[in-house]
Amino acid sequence: MTIDDMKRYKRMKGYTNAQIAELSGVPLGTVQKIFAGETTAPRYATLLALESIFKDMEQDTGMVREAAAYYAPKKQGDYTIEDYYDLPEDRRAELIDGVLYDMSSPTFVHQQIAGEIYLQISNFIRKNKGQCLPVISPIDVRLDCDDRTMVQPDMLILCDRDKIQKWGIMGAPDFVLEILSPSTKRKDCIKKLDKYMEAGVREYWIVDPSQKKLIVYWFEQEIYPVVRGLDGEVEVGIFEGKLKVDLRMIKDMIIDYPDE
Repeated sequence: MTIDDMKRYKRMKGYTNAQIAELSGVPLGTVQKIFAGETTAPRYATLLALESIFKDMEQDTGMVREAAAYYAPKKQGDYTIEDYYDLPEDRRAELIDGVLYDMSSPTFVHQQIAGEIYLQISNFIRKNKGQCLPVISPIDVRLDCDDRTMVQPDMLILCDRDKIQKWGIMGAPDFVLEILSPSTKRKDCIKKLDKYMEAGVREYWIVDPSQKKLIVYWFEQEIYPVVRGLDGEVEVGIFEGKLKVDLRMIKDMIIDYPDE
């Protein structure tokens, strides 16, 4: 049973975090962090305790629990690409230095922003008959070409086609875009920033919808970070300024939609 499954069952039963903590024996603070997405890879024993209160829901809906490395009592830092591929198909996750990070489903605004930036970049490349390939998530990227890291950037540009594999990309893309959410902010701004820089990504963009800001890291020029509001146009460094993304289109997409 995935965390997303438990969130769905929680809504169906109308449980509060306090009720779940009482029924499962898991501390309330831990329950709150898990269901808020702040804790992306809970301990095995914690997951089992939470699952125990939703087992009847799983049986009632006819869902079959898949056997996967997700349930193996491995220590964070010891997971490998093999464990990543053993995850259930409906569980979105990233593997960074042997640590598994759960990924919640993207929001409507998140997908709008990623799609708009992809569209503007794709149109430019096609118009100019460029060889680089823009790709939108989900796409597996084996960033370090080892067995301990597999990431899924929200959007990327790949110029070296020799890195293309049947399953995804082996090595660092030239450009990476990540769109922040409360549950991914620390990972995207710290952990993945270091990983992208060390792996050889040339340019890294971070869009923060809540602050309506764009943070640009252009590692080749060592001029970073550049922080700006979502207004006007901004040059894409890897195209030597010939491509400009209109940020005003993105700013107009940031709307607070109802939760249900």
